[in-house]
Amino acid sequence: MRPTTVARRAAVAVVYAAMLLPLVTVAWLSFFEQPIMTFPPEGYSLHWYANAWSKPQFASSFMLSLQLAAVSALLGVSTGTVAAYAIERGSFRGRRALAALLLSPLAFPGVVLGTGIYVFFVQIDNTIDLHIVATLPGLIAAHALLAIPWTVRLVSASLQGLGRAPEEAAANLGARPVTVFMRVTLPSMRAGIVAAAVFSFIASFENLEMTMMLTGPGYATLPVEMLSYLNFNMDPTLAAVGTVQTVLIAVLLLVADRFVSLSRVTS
Repeated sequence: MRPTTVARRAAVAVVYAAMLLPLVTVAWLSFFEQPIMTFPPEGYSLHWYANAWSKPQFASSFMLSLQLAAVSALLGVSTGTVAAYAIERGSFRGRRALAALLLSPLAFPGVVLGTGIYVFFVQIDNTIDLHIVATLPGLIAAHALLAIPWTVRLVSASLQGLGRAPEEAAANLGARPVTVFMRVTLPSMRAGIVAAAVFSFIASFENLEMTMMLTGPGYATLPVEMLSYLNFNMDPTLAAVGTVQTVLIAVLLLVADRFVSLSRVTS
């Protein structure tokens, strides 16, 4: 091989190692036997996985995060898909401005976004006496806001890749607008919708910065509980929880990629 090829492959290997080494290290730490993480380990055990599941706060927050991510992804993807279709196939003024507005949450840090949503919820409470701060509906609404930008971006990319020619050809052959949408447009949007659902679920499930500003008693998600646990404990239990979280996300990505090529949509 030429030196340039060797250098390029070495650079790629270094990048992959930098990305994967933290994940491998956390997974390795989760099997340490001793409560204080020291090297070399005294032995290996599954005790910390059992310890994590035995703690009610981790089990309840894990289930809450799953439900919150599923519901918010469903709402956000549904809303974002309609918005993306209107932007790409509509002819009204301000379509691009609307697209920029819907994508804007991705440009703000999580803490800033969470603070803004919190202030907005407080204003709602003061104006119409509707208490939504630190409630489950408030969390769902905020996490659905995270799903909309992903959906608009990915579904718009699917529609742009399709173009208008297949839809116009179907219409010229006598297909009604509903038939064109169901037989031509919707199948072409499927990859973008599935990818948006996957990324929206992950963004909600692992979100910490924004969620910290909006949680209340009884509504702490898994990342928030992990941070709270870290304030008083330094054992490998968090490594075990983090490993399970990483495996769940990896399995979700692999299953989604099995049915829809995510690289084709996100590239």
